[in-house]
Amino acid sequence: MTVRAATGADIGAIMDVLEAAKGIMRASGNDGQWVDGYPSQEVVRSDIDLGHGYVVLADDGSPAGYFAFIPSPEPTYARIYEGRWLDDTLPYHVVHRIGSYPHVHGVFRTIMDWCFAQDGNIRIDTHRDNHIMQHCILRYGFRYCGIIYLASGSERLAYQLLSSGSS
Repeated sequence: MTVRAATGADIGAIMDVLEAAKGIMRASGNDGQWVDGYPSQEVVRSDIDLGHGYVVLADDGSPAGYFAFIPSPEPTYARIYEGRWLDDTLPYHVVHRIGSYPHVHGVFRTIMDWCFAQDGNIRIDTHRDNHIMQHCILRYGFRYCGIIYLASGSERLAYQLLSSGSS
C-alpha cells in the first residue's frame, strides 16, 4: 500500500471509506464516535485544502483508507488529565480521522509508518469505546498518556509515541 496527498477528486471515495469505518465502529459496539454526520465532506475538504488529508491506496491503486496528518499545536491537547504527555516541549503531528475498509488489512501500520517517516513525535486519540483503534495504537508502540476533551466536551483517550530519533 502507498500513501499520497488527497485531492478534491478523492472526496467521494474518502466518504465511502469513512462510512465503512463507521460500520466497523458500530459493529464492534462503538456507537458514540463519529456521530451526527461527522466527519463530513466539509471536514474532509478542509483537511485537503489545508494539505492535511491523505489517502491510503491498495495495491490495485484504489483508495483503501484515509487520515488527516496535522502539525502541532492541537488545541484539544493543551490540557491532559489523569496523566501527562511523554514530551510536552517538542513540536509534534497529530493523526486524526483514520478510516479504512474492513477487508483491507495493514492500513493502520501503513499510515503510521508513513507518519513516522515525516515526524518522530506523533500524538493520537480515540474514543473509549473504540477498542479496535486502541488495540492498533498500543500494538504499534504508542503509550497511553491520559484523557483529553474535544471542544464539544467529549472525552478521548490520548496517546503519544516518540521515535528514537526525536529531539
